[in-house]
Amino acid sequence: MKTAQLRTETAVFPSDEKSTEIPDFIIEETNVEHIFYINEICKETLWSATARGTGISGRPPELLAKKMKEGEAVIAFAPDGKWAGFAFISSWENGRYVSNSGLIVAPEFRHTGLAKKIKRKIFELSRKKYPNALIFSLTTGLAVMKMNHELGFEPVTYSELPSDDQFWENCKSCINCPILLSKERKNCLCTAMLYNPKGNIR
Repeated sequence: MKTAQLRTETAVFPSDEKSTEIPDFIIEETNVEHIFYINEICKETLWSATARGTGISGRPPELLAKKMKEGEAVIAFAPDGKWAGFAFISSWENGRYVSNSGLIVAPEFRHTGLAKKIKRKIFELSRKKYPNALIFSLTTGLAVMKMNHELGFEPVTYSELPSDDQFWENCKSCINCPILLSKERKNCLCTAMLYNPKGNIR
């Protein structure tokens, strides 16, 4: 793999439900070498969101670089070393909450089962780095909702998400932000889902 060559979760990829799995993807925790792929990741995320007309909370390249350096992201490659997918995590309220965000799969690798593999890998990374945290996901995508459900996430109200203003600040780049603000951050088009490591959401 050519590690030297080569945005929350409103994931922007079609459902993997009818996929033919390709078992040879390499999915690994990120490090400083993976910063090379940031522009490609950001470009594909923006293009996919625009093409599909989905809401997406954008993330600046500088933030993604920081995530990569700190090992708070995962990146996927095809067997020939070509970039194939990405996702990252963020912590809120002193580690009480962790979000799984920015899941993106390169167009040529969609419908291969890769999205589900990345989703599981980023979930495992969240559990490893923040074993006691409540892990949450905001998404408009049915495919992501199904993946979350398989991992033990349950739908919750927005009142059970972080109250940190910085978290909600990230939603300003989403086309659906006016809806969120009109509802005083109590609801929007995204479905909120939460995983509680103690097995008791409420």
